Amino acid sequence: MDIVLMDNVWVTIGTFLVLFMIGGFILLEAGSTRMKNAGHIAGKTIFTIGIGSLVFWAIGWGFIYGEGNWFIGWSDFFYGSTAFSEEGLSPAVDFIFQMMFSLIALTIAFGGFAERAKLSAYVVFAVLFAALVYPVVAHWIWGGGWLADHGKQDFAGSTVVHLTGAMAALAATIILKPRLGKYNKDGSSNDIAGHNQVYTALGVLILWVGWFGFNGASTFGVSEAFFGYVILNTQLAAAAGAIAAMLLVWAVTGKADVPTTLNGALAGLVAITASCGFVEPWAAVVIGAIGGLLVYGSMKLFDKARIDDPIFALSVHGTVGVWGTLSTGFFATEPLSVGADWGLPGLFYGGGLEQLGVQTLGVVVSGVYAFVVSFIILKVMDKVMGGLRVSEEEEIIGLDLSEHGSYGYPENVPQLAAETKKIEKDSTGAEIVNN
Repeated sequence: MDIVLMDNVWVTIGTFLVLFMIGGFILLEAGSTRMKNAGHIAGKTIFTIGIGSLVFWAIGWGFIYGEGNWFIGWSDFFYGSTAFSEEGLSPAVDFIFQMMFSLIALTIAFGGFAERAKLSAYVVFAVLFAALVYPVVAHWIWGGGWLADHGKQDFAGSTVVHLTGAMAALAATIILKPRLGKYNKDGSSNDIAGHNQVYTALGVLILWVGWFGFNGASTFGVSEAFFGYVILNTQLAAAAGAIAAMLLVWAVTGKADVPTTLNGALAGLVAITASCGFVEPWAAVVIGAIGGLLVYGSMKLFDKARIDDPIFALSVHGTVGVWGTLSTGFFATEPLSVGADWGLPGLFYGGGLEQLGVQTLGVVVSGVYAFVVSFIILKVMDKVMGGLRVSEEEEIIGLDLSEHGSYGYPENVPQLAAETKKIEKDSTGAEIVNN
């Protein structure tokens, strides 16, 4: 088979896998939250895919990959190229693959909205994030911008996708404030458990499989079957992250907490995303395991700071996204990193501190940009739209009914109706929502 055709087929398969990851996010987010919001979560995810796709087609691609300057691209809007190169990917295949990464970043960002944001907030922010936040960071690193000129390494998006989405989620979480009943007046936290751990586990498994396309197809071809090496590193890191997180929470609490184990697997995947094409397998295990340890500590830290993150997007994608990006500054090997013409070897391979410095710079400026711009956007939206958060009554009855007029689990309507009335006062006077 012609090698160019094989390259295009492989990246197209990767596109399918990355899109299917959003199905994993639906199950993960729905399972990690209460059943009165499950239908809302599924529905808003689908229509924001539609919004994000159209915005990427209209201006996102042009801002990232169009001819421009160090800050942003400025051409190829309303992308419609039909050209085909005999020496590389079809432009359409490249375009649709890159679109999927934008959609994943948007899906991550919406983790900070969970169980309390108006449907209209999702609509407006989807447009603005896909137009003004993600494309700028992506241009800096992948589109020939100033961080690319410095040799910033991010093979498949620990910074571009995961950290960018997480910083937007952090901005949303701060502005929307915690869910009703999450924190008591004395600062202690109440556990608002998700309604379906099986959904959550299946969502993680779907994401795990999809990540093989996310990272593997970022080779943009099948030459020397290098994608197999990338997938191997991805698998090892995910496995190490799951085991490390489980062992840590087991040692600390005496219980092998399921959500922590699942988040450990995701942490391993996020951690290896930046470095999967630059490091050796033993390093992938170390990177994934450290990601699994970090995610547990980060979850506890954010909760102590009274930052309500229902699906742990800030820890999984934010904290571990930082670690994954920095890890190449330690573990990137000379044959892989230089062979890919992308940056320098890491500290442990004789490259000194230069690449680590570039990675640190990239994390700081990208994270700050994504957070500040998202915060400004959301703050303006909050003022103009008369608030981003649903009313207390709407939050109590659930977003399925208040925003869509029907429950995701209609056969459980009597049970849900009864549970919405179970609002008690604890000894400190804090509300506890028991459903």
